[in-house]
Amino acid sequence: MADTLGLLAEAAQLARDLGYEVQEEALGEMPGGLCRVGSARRILLNIVDSPADQLEQLLEILAADQAWSSVPVSRLLAQRLRRG
Repeated sequence: MADTLGLLAEAAQLARDLGYEVQEEALGEMPGGLCRVGSARRILLNIVDSPADQLEQLLEILAADQAWSSVPVSRLLAQRLRRG
């Protein structure tokens, strides 16, 4: 669990470093994900989802954005992003 929470925090910071706004919202049954509001890129995380599910959503979005490879990240996060 500690690895999951640490990776979640690191992935959220990476998203911010890449210009995403990361928001935790109560979305009910709706999944979170990437959305655009004007030119702003937002990642909505459903606070009712488990940290592991939130991490998977972030990893999927960040892995699709190749800009992550130009930012220093931990070896563990890099491995998870390359799997995506």
